Amino acid sequence: MKVLQLLKTSTGAIWALRQMRELVNLGVEVYVAMPLGGTLVPLYKEAGVKICYMDFSLKDLLKSCRDLRRIVKMVDPDIIHSHFVITTLVMRLALRNDKRPRIFQVPGPLHLENYFFRNLELILRQKNDFWVGSCKWTNERYRKSGIKNDKIYLSYYGTDVHRGYNYIKGKLKKEILGLKDDDILVGIVAYMYAPKKILGQKRGLKGHEDLIDAIALLKNKYPNLYCVCIGGPYNGAVKYEYKLKEYANRKVPGRILFTGTLHSVSEVYNDLFCVIHPSLSENLGGAAESLLLGVPTISSNVGGFPDIVIDRVTGVIVPPKNPLSIANAIEGMINHTYDTESMVEEGKKRTLMLMDINNSVRTIYSIYKQIINV
Repeated sequence: MKVLQLLKTSTGAIWALRQMRELVNLGVEVYVAMPLGGTLVPLYKEAGVKICYMDFSLKDLLKSCRDLRRIVKMVDPDIIHSHFVITTLVMRLALRNDKRPRIFQVPGPLHLENYFFRNLELILRQKNDFWVGSCKWTNERYRKSGIKNDKIYLSYYGTDVHRGYNYIKGKLKKEILGLKDDDILVGIVAYMYAPKKILGQKRGLKGHEDLIDAIALLKNKYPNLYCVCIGGPYNGAVKYEYKLKEYANRKVPGRILFTGTLHSVSEVYNDLFCVIHPSLSENLGGAAESLLLGVPTISSNVGGFPDIVIDRVTGVIVPPKNPLSIANAIEGMINHTYDTESMVEEGKKRTLMLMDINNSVRTIYSIYKQIINV
């Protein structure tokens, strides 16, 4: 079986690399079309993935379409597997006359939440298009848009759930932040995504502002409560990072701490009393990591979060854009309202089952075989 994968980046999307590596191990001949020069290129080569370089660009759409047609002609794959909205749009525009099966494995629900971008994607679909949602919300949204069940599959982007994690007690709390043992440290682990004006957003995608507002509601009652934001600006959003720090300093002076990007997050995660994922739109996001690492988890009720964060079973679910609910959930953790020990244990079990890369790749391989035989 020969599969051509489509990626818009050779720097990010490590989840796609993990999946391709395991597909190669299953005997699939994997090619990837992606930009030249990214930091992950050597890892793709090491994994046995064959690389075809091209840029996916709507600004230079004609060139992108020509390049993709050239690569498809050269590789002659059995299946074309796209991982992003832009790669899917280029694929469908460039290959109108190509009848081989095509998959859009949807990494997140953001474009589906917007009427224009959702319908732009759907209007270009053809009979040979299939969708693999990476959360239940995504699949349900496609069904509501008229896509039939036999065109929709579910597979989570997996990870190496059995990888050992090197936790260094006190590294974050004491060494990096200089806090005391009795200080309560909660946190968010996410890049800072600036608001997308084209989507009408006024706050960052990951909900940093809502978390800051929640800490402001608790600051007087819990003077030893601190919040750390782990992660730097995404895609050069330095101005947004500066505004976010200004906002935090104005709302809660000295109580919101910023580390920038940490490359060994697993070493510090367990210094957090609890972790909050207040995203406005998300797939499974960082919730999978915090659950796997056994950190009490609070998340917004959006996208794929409810697939793994089950309220009061594996974590605590709160409405999006609701700082008061976030504050109440944090206070509930502090006051032992929740059985965190049980939630941590159940969270690990569920995430181990859903996020095991070996299970995920076997699902993708099974989908390949099914759609080839349609």
